[in-house]
Amino acid sequence: MTPRQPIPATTARLSAAGLRSTATRRAALDLLAEGGHLEVSEVYERLLSELPGTSLQAVYGVLGALTDAGLARRIAHDGGPARYEARVGDNHHHLVCRECGRMEDVACVVGAAPCLIPENTHGFTIDAADVTFIGLCQDCAEHSPV
Repeated sequence: MTPRQPIPATTARLSAAGLRSTATRRAALDLLAEGGHLEVSEVYERLLSELPGTSLQAVYGVLGALTDAGLARRIAHDGGPARYEARVGDNHHHLVCRECGRMEDVACVVGAAPCLIPENTHGFTIDAADVTFIGLCQDCAEHSPV
């Protein structure tokens, strides 16, 4: 497979976030920009054909750096592996199917960050609310014996 051409703004985005523009960072950021909610293993498998020398540990490091820099978002919920997405800064939420693990984006409940405010902030300054709705997707519900 021929390496994909990086999205022109990728190098600039990495630089603006204070990160060096490496081949693995560019490829991972471009891959996340395609959309979806990817597990580390999925990112690794997809990058392997493009960057054969890439290690799983390097992918963990790259995704951590992208998340720390605010270029990616790490989504973790009980019972499932962490996933990563490039949709950041809009305080959206997620629907997760408890059977198949399918994940979908859901707009912020109220519309502005933070879209939920706890009754008692305990002195915290709240800037985001992370909500995960867990249930059955339509396909799993149709095949569920209940």
